[in-house]
Amino acid sequence: MSKRAGKYSILTSFLFLSFVAVSFAQVPQVNHVFIVLEENTNYADAIGNPAMPYLNSLANRYGVATNYFGNTHPSIGNYFMLTAGQIVTNNDSYSNTVNVDNIVRQLLAHGKTWKAYEEDLPSAGYIAPNTAGYARKHCPLSFFSDVVNSPTEIKNLVPFTQFAQDLANNQLPNYSFISPNLCNDAHDCPLSTADTWLRNNIDPLVTSPLFQNDGILVIVFDEAGSDNTNGGGKIAWVVVSPKAKTGFKSTTVYQHQSTLRMMAQALGLTSFPGAAANAPDMAEFFGNQGPAPRPPSAVLTVTPQSGNAPLTVVADSTGSSSPNGSIVSQTIDFGDGTVSTSTNSSHTYTATGTFAVKLTVTDNIGLTASAAPKTVVVNAPPNAPPSCSLSVSPSSGPAPLSVTATATCTAKNTIASTVIDWGDQSSPTNGSSGTHTYANAGSY
Repeated sequence: MSKRAGKYSILTSFLFLSFVAVSFAQVPQVNHVFIVLEENTNYADAIGNPAMPYLNSLANRYGVATNYFGNTHPSIGNYFMLTAGQIVTNNDSYSNTVNVDNIVRQLLAHGKTWKAYEEDLPSAGYIAPNTAGYARKHCPLSFFSDVVNSPTEIKNLVPFTQFAQDLANNQLPNYSFISPNLCNDAHDCPLSTADTWLRNNIDPLVTSPLFQNDGILVIVFDEAGSDNTNGGGKIAWVVVSPKAKTGFKSTTVYQHQSTLRMMAQALGLTSFPGAAANAPDMAEFFGNQGPAPRPPSAVLTVTPQSGNAPLTVVADSTGSSSPNGSIVSQTIDFGDGTVSTSTNSSHTYTATGTFAVKLTVTDNIGLTASAAPKTVVVNAPPNAPPSCSLSVSPSSGPAPLSVTATATCTAKNTIASTVIDWGDQSSPTNGSSGTHTYANAGSY
């Protein structure tokens, strides 16, 4: 073998190894996938917006697609692309039954379970016109013939109230399609309302043992509010999973058909509806990417930690920090029902007792930490004698002189008795006031 041939062989080996390493990137297999749909918001209005701290904490901690676009306007075409891989219609008032390949058909063919959790849906299996905050255009699964024509499958269209019950009872299906109502999905209400809904309703899922074992969650907006790029405008797409890379930001261009493909792949489906069959793969969001992010450090000082009531103390959390960026919120619990969200807070204890002051901090990627409690002991103040003042009127005159004395006393505790001594060896008066006659001249 010549030297040139030897070099060629080594180079070929390196190229082969590089190819093999790339080919191993794939969407992980899980038992539960979830998709939550939000409405009509540009990417820049969601990602980085302080009005959506929960969504952004997930984006920072897990994965976010920075070049993800809706497929069309208005909503309904995007919902169909996410579930059938095609824009069945752009008519938001569409009501026909749709007989095309779709995610439900593939789930059933592969022996998987599914449910659509629709907030404000009046009852299970409801496919009639819109009502209250529910819009059928946001429930694409309700149009498919596989659902509409099946007495069994149609019952999987359920009110969102069923979601918490299924989570608590460990009865969630393999595939969950989740639509908040027209307010909570940011269609009719501010983004802060949508973010609060996510924190209250989706965070219990994210932190559950079921999800942390093998779940994948996608939170995605259907279309942009004021952008037509690539059909539906640039929108926010966030993936959450214990199998996702940490803090990953993709610049690859994706659209809804890629989400459909990824969710099908995660459940082990081998056939992908419509445009999902040839959509860009989203495997780059998964796999190991170094150690998991470390939690923040919560540091609490309390001064003083003992004293007599009323006792004013200062609790300081400014020493807290996060290796992931910054502390975005803190809660100081003074142990007597008083809670503060300031970094440095003053509090006065009026009752005696022993109190545990606690601190919890949250960082920019949603990780939390608690400081060791600080004990504050509030003692009763020591007893002190009462303070009295005495007025006598008149204070002088010829004998016999009749005078009136009045005592005014204050004390920490109750005054048990008051005695006025007239100073002339006569009997004292029990009480805070009295009258006495001096028979002889003198000073008393």
